Amino acid sequence: INAEYMGILYGPTDGRRHDMTLLRASKLRDMLLRHTEDAAGGYWALYGDPAYPPYPWLLSPFKGAAVTPAMRLFNSRMSSVRQAVEWGFSKILQLWAFVDFKKNQKILLQPVTAMYCIAALFTNCYTCLYGSQTSTYFDCAPPRLEAYLG
Repeated sequence: INAEYMGILYGPTDGRRHDMTLLRASKLRDMLLRHTEDAAGGYWALYGDPAYPPYPWLLSPFKGAAVTPAMRLFNSRMSSVRQAVEWGFSKILQLWAFVDFKKNQKILLQPVTAMYCIAALFTNCYTCLYGSQTSTYFDCAPPRLEAYLG
């Protein structure tokens, strides 16, 4: 798998759902297990919030009374990375305010999924052309638009 371009959008779902319920419904686990093994036999992993139980392919913050200083440092560093991921979602709403579900979207009256997916695609295209806060933070240039659209 080319992890540089890996991404999944899942939804919408009606009402509030627990993160673990959405993870199961999205089939993300199955896709990760099929496609995330690296050349050395190890696996890529996602980092999620504390709502997720630990899996080899899904890491979450250490918690409990036995958290060591090294574990606290890991939690602190990963917390800043999680914030960087949220910038991508914010950028979609910045560029395409009409996809803000809470204010505008009507799941049964509009093609909510299609509109959000298109907004995410256009945001990625915009990022290919102009960069982003996330690419700057990770010192990782986005792909050229031609490469992204393949």
